[in-house]
Amino acid sequence: MILKHSGISMSTDPTSVRSLINFILELENLFEYIGSRLQSSGETVSVAESVTSGFLQFSFSQMKDASQFYKGGMTAYTQEGKVDLLQVDDEEASACNCVSANIAETMALNVARLFKSDWSIGVTGYATPVDESDGKLYAYFAISRKGTIIVSERLDLHTGTKSPNAQLYYSEFILGCLKLELDKQHKEIAEE
Repeated sequence: MILKHSGISMSTDPTSVRSLINFILELENLFEYIGSRLQSSGETVSVAESVTSGFLQFSFSQMKDASQFYKGGMTAYTQEGKVDLLQVDDEEASACNCVSANIAETMALNVARLFKSDWSIGVTGYATPVDESDGKLYAYFAISRKGTIIVSERLDLHTGTKSPNAQLYYSEFILGCLKLELDKQHKEIAEE
């Protein structure tokens, strides 16, 4: 059954509802974990987004005591914004439509510098299949810590993924990678 309200369709399929509830619960656990790890380490984080268009910033703002570790973020959606605000190379950006591993890394490093944060994330990519992406959905993201890129990856999605879902999937995956890196850092400190 599909419910319509104010032009928005919602499935009442119990499987879809359960999936959404599980997704939200997993996100809440992820938020709690990341927030507590950053607080206990006394480290901070900032975000530079394009394809996720604020979902990562929203996610960090939902973490308990976010103001203790979340320095801020920006959504630089256009080439001009990436070049002017995050010092992405204009020629490189033109050549790859602002979507490459190096662009994501530059975004991560420069948002950390701007916000003076220990950790940072940069992400750029496609949430809808377009000619520039050869009809594919993918994103590049990078995570930096103290001025060094520690993760730089490409994440591919099925081309049938709806745009909001793509943005959520990218965001959840990136936060999951940040969690793993926080775990590694915590274990290194514990072993010292």
